[in-house]
Amino acid sequence: MADKRPQQQKGKATRLWPLLAVNFFVADMQSGIGPFLSVFLLERGWAAGMIGTAMTVGSIAGMLVTTPVGALIDASRRKRVWVIVPGIAVVAASSIILIWHNFWAVTASQIATSIAGAAIIPAMTGITLGIVGQKGFNRQNGRNQAFNHGGNMVGAALSGYLGWQFGYFSVFLLAALFGVITIACVLMIPADSIDDRVARGSKEDDPESQPSGLTVLLKHKPLLVLALALAVFHLGNAAIAPLYGMSAVADSQVNGPSFVAATIVIAQGVMVIASILAMRIAEKRNYWLIMLVSFLVLPLRGILAYFLAGWWGVVPLQILDGIGIGLQSVAVPVMVARSLNGTGRVNLAQGAVITVQGAGAALSPALGGWIAQAIGYTPVFLLLGGLGLVATAVWIALGAAVKKY
Repeated sequence: MADKRPQQQKGKATRLWPLLAVNFFVADMQSGIGPFLSVFLLERGWAAGMIGTAMTVGSIAGMLVTTPVGALIDASRRKRVWVIVPGIAVVAASSIILIWHNFWAVTASQIATSIAGAAIIPAMTGITLGIVGQKGFNRQNGRNQAFNHGGNMVGAALSGYLGWQFGYFSVFLLAALFGVITIACVLMIPADSIDDRVARGSKEDDPESQPSGLTVLLKHKPLLVLALALAVFHLGNAAIAPLYGMSAVADSQVNGPSFVAATIVIAQGVMVIASILAMRIAEKRNYWLIMLVSFLVLPLRGILAYFLAGWWGVVPLQILDGIGIGLQSVAVPVMVARSLNGTGRVNLAQGAVITVQGAGAALSPALGGWIAQAIGYTPVFLLLGGLGLVATAVWIALGAAVKKY
């Protein structure tokens, strides 16, 4: 028995490269043509309000299913399937936009994309936790996020170049190619390397422990504080990049695909660095201060977007976005896993946080789009950025509940 455990741990360690590869390639597959959607539709005569509404309807659909999907992933013994099937659905949904440009087709595509994408994040959290356990989760999650942002950066750069040279259809083909590679990498993760009890956050030292009741989500104050602050933050943050891109394209200052690609490449490149730094800092202290910094980034983004336009603003604007989202991408899954450790409901809780956070992100494009249509693009950036101050106030006022995580 003494010899067997080290061999198992060594075997698990050798399986981490497919997990990192999945995180790299799943990024572009998961987004498909999504990051280019706003300028794609704008170039085809859509108004900002209608674009925001279609994106919001899709986001709401994803938001509604994320929590129950998290519960299903907790109970599932086939966690790899929760990456493979949604990935195929995302690629298929993206193709609809290329064929039909009417409101209902685009909205249906966004709904399908959001529902499928809702499963991938908690599934990857569960797979990672099931392989490395609580002790290894902080470091492995940081590496996962670094590879994920790197994949987004490479995918966006290639998409921007291909879209500029060959049109939006090539962007879809690239996402489909990344999807095939993702599925191959997922299948390289042995199913028996994922401990299903550990993957759901059950007590690792008590094999007989049972999962907590579903009401744990409503009683767990740290989870509620985290979700509320994230919802307010994303209500302001989610719409800034799409609106900034639409503003630049509407003024004929930039080429649509290349501009969108540049915004993604810059942000994702910074996210790689931010995620690694967040992981390192959290090994010595908790994540409360890291989350505080991420919230304070949003007001700065709003001010920059207000004063700058076109290529002049894209670099500093997206550097700040990379810092904020990069820090959160590492902090949020680990805070959920730490605070819910022993309950057996980690992926359910992860889905619940994504749901509440997604409520803010879902409303953001419609809120920003209709305001921009009414009063112009520039003033709306200050309004959206101001929500970062609200998120900061929530985080400080209720900080006692989350500071130990």
